[in-house]
Amino acid sequence: MPDVEAGKRFYGELFGWTFEEAYGSSVWARLDGRPVAALAPKRDGRMPTVWTVYFATPDAPALAGRIRAAGGQIVTLPTPVDALGVMALAADPEGAVFGLWQGGTHPGFGARREPGSFAWAQLYARDPATANAFYANLFHDALFGPGAVPEFGRAAVGDVFPAEMPPHFLVHFAVRDGAAALGAVERLGGRVQVPPFEASYGQVAVVTDDQGASFALLQR
Repeated sequence: MPDVEAGKRFYGELFGWTFEEAYGSSVWARLDGRPVAALAPKRDGRMPTVWTVYFATPDAPALAGRIRAAGGQIVTLPTPVDALGVMALAADPEGAVFGLWQGGTHPGFGARREPGSFAWAQLYARDPATANAFYANLFHDALFGPGAVPEFGRAAVGDVFPAEMPPHFLVHFAVRDGAAALGAVERLGGRVQVPPFEASYGQVAVVTDDQGASFALLQR
């Protein structure tokens, strides 16, 4: 994001997050002391301000190879982040960008599916059937395996957004009271992008923060 300090103020008040230095100029966001997200400054001001979904993997280079073989692209090659882990950025065949994280001393989320933490990632695709084929071959056990807790869905872009919107992932954060959270977003300088609607996994509203990054509020 362009201004990490402004991001800390916005999300700290919205979700009750606290922050500590992570690596470089990035900061960890914590909920009751548990890691729930990270805020990082943009290296290139021409790039959009976004939330990025990272999929955990035990072997980022191997998964990067499978992504290429399945028709995706590697945007950023697997790169060590000190002893914290290995990260990479990839794009699916339709161009939706996502991250890979091979945990080291930082395994990933310390809390999720509770108010103020990650709860769902929705992929808005041009062709959901293509997305199903691509991601099922990469993350089948996590997405479709027996006993798996769903945290990832696929839908057509036009179901919620204008048809010209490019394919993308939308990060959802859980909230106790959707109406109160929407009011807080607007009070803090954000805006409502898509008013509340009912999805199979809860009530969703799409918003942007005060720097233009889109995310969703999810009340279950």
